[in-house]
Amino acid sequence: MTLPVKKQMSYWGIVALVIAVLLWTLGDVLLPFVLGGAVAYLIDPIADRLENMGLSRAGATAVITVGAILVFLVLLLVVVPTLIFQMIELVQVLPELFRDARSFAFDRFPSLFDETSQMHQTIASLADSLKSHWVGVLETVLGSAVSLLNIVVLIIIVPVVSIYLLLDWDRMTNRIGELLPRDHAPVIHRLAGEIDAVLASFIRGMGTVCLILGSYYAVSLMLVGLNFGLAVGFIAGLVTFIPYLGALIGGALAIGLALFQFWGDWWSIGMVGVIFVIGQVIEGNYLTPKLVGNSVGLHPVWLLLALSVFGSLFGFVGMLVAVPVAAALGVIARFAVEQYLDSRLYQGESHQDAD
Repeated sequence: MTLPVKKQMSYWGIVALVIAVLLWTLGDVLLPFVLGGAVAYLIDPIADRLENMGLSRAGATAVITVGAILVFLVLLLVVVPTLIFQMIELVQVLPELFRDARSFAFDRFPSLFDETSQMHQTIASLADSLKSHWVGVLETVLGSAVSLLNIVVLIIIVPVVSIYLLLDWDRMTNRIGELLPRDHAPVIHRLAGEIDAVLASFIRGMGTVCLILGSYYAVSLMLVGLNFGLAVGFIAGLVTFIPYLGALIGGALAIGLALFQFWGDWWSIGMVGVIFVIGQVIEGNYLTPKLVGNSVGLHPVWLLLALSVFGSLFGFVGMLVAVPVAAALGVIARFAVEQYLDSRLYQGESHQDAD
């Protein structure tokens, strides 16, 4: 006999509550496993293609593992040292850049530094607010996500978890499918397929877009001769998954550094700006439509809201699960709207007559 809907909802509500409590209390412990699961999900299509070419699942996993190790070694020997050096240099030069900007503003806009002016008081208030906010963020980061021990644990555990999950991915998904309630299995399979399509389009597609744009910005800025071009390109590419944010942050940082480095050489400064304009044109007209598609269903505002809420509630782990949860909620919301439009609540008597 089928359980009443009210009782089913109570059971699934308890399951959701337990998961939320686990994320809240064990976030730091679960971080390597969440990252490992994300990596396994991202590269599972590669393993499937290798299987279609005749390899076993174990063979496909071995090939991917060896390839990942080789790529990691190349990055470790060639790119990572330069990137780390530039990031350190960038952090060290920022105070000097701010001092020069302050001197420039003092010469051009002395009213900003008049303590009795409204503008000065507004800027001072904003600066104090930002300072207190970033101190809290820095304490949180130093206390959890980027501590040396956690980084070592991530480097060791995440690859191991990824390999094991990739090896058993198809078996796990099939087993989960067998455990679904039989009455609702077809609907759940349909919704899961739609959620997977959204995630595949967004995460894999946007990951590729971030990689391409980050590489483009880094190479182009280094060719122009901008100091810290690799670091700026890395930062711009990293945050490109939020539309326009990568170009805004990377462009502001690059143009600020260009003004500091090339002051008076307006051609070089203009070239830095043109690089980011071209990047936005390529992203908006080719990369995102081609690799991500227009039917992903993750609106930028919805994505930002999910990242903010889950990051606030569950920390760094919450930010990792925010995108999958946002995709799932979007699919479920569209399904609920479909059910509502087909219900008597929406159609009224005409629905009853049609029945």
